[in-house]
Amino acid sequence: MISKLKKEVSLTKTSLKKGDFVRVLSGRDKGKEGKILQVNRERHVVLVEQINMIKKHTRPTQKNQKGGIVEREGILQISNVMIICKKCDKPSRIKTNVLPDGKKVRICHRCDEILDKE
Repeated sequence: MISKLKKEVSLTKTSLKKGDFVRVLSGRDKGKEGKILQVNRERHVVLVEQINMIKKHTRPTQKNQKGGIVEREGILQISNVMIICKKCDKPSRIKTNVLPDGKKVRICHRCDEILDKE
C-alpha cells in the first residue's frame, strides 16, 4: 500500500501587510508607489493598487451583461516591492523588535521609526 505524502506549503517570511505603502523596485512599473491590497504568502506575491495593470477579457454574465475587456491589477513578486517609511519617506528594509510590554513591532531600518502605529 502506497501512502500519499502531504506536500508541505512553505510560507515566505515577509513583513509586508495589507494596507502598507510600497514602491516597486523592478519591472515596467519601476518607481511607482501604491497601497498593498492583498498578500499571498504561499505564492510569494502581492497585489498593489493601480500597479501592473492588466487587461482581462471577460464573457457576458448575469452580473456583467456586456462582457468585454476589463482592466485590473496584476500580481507582483514580494521581492520586487519595498515598504516606504512615513517618517523618512524612502523605501526601507524592515526590522522587528519586541517592546517592553511584549508586543512585536516592525521598525524602519533607516530611521528606527515604528511602522505599526495602531
